[in-house]
Amino acid sequence: MRTTIGMLTAVLGIIACLAGPVLAHHSFSTEYDGTKKVKFIGVVTNVAWTNPHMRVYVDVTDANGKVTNWNLELTSPNSVRRQGWGKNDLKAGDKVIFEGYAGKVVENRGALLSIAKVETPDRKLLVQGGPQGSDKGQ
Repeated sequence: MRTTIGMLTAVLGIIACLAGPVLAHHSFSTEYDGTKKVKFIGVVTNVAWTNPHMRVYVDVTDANGKVTNWNLELTSPNSVRRQGWGKNDLKAGDKVIFEGYAGKVVENRGALLSIAKVETPDRKLLVQGGPQGSDKGQ
């Protein structure tokens, strides 16, 4: 009897641990405003190839000289690689144009739609699409 209770407790514990990350994932509309698009030119300060979402940090300087660091969320590193973007394509110091959706609570946090280096002649998009799914705007 003790063995059965112990095994049941262990199995339930494992299931609870595995379910945590699934329950913690957020929808687009929880954090971002699908009606508030932003577009800026700035300088990349960091590119974080982390799961579940990549992040790109960009310093944007306004007309008064105030610098705001934008925290831009992308899809997963695997999705970004499938779009053809490699780890060396965007680095700290690169001047970029980015477009995305602003955060609902933290305005300088955004869901990235596109990002392109300013210095490239064709301004080829490095990333297109963002972390939002079919629930965008709901």
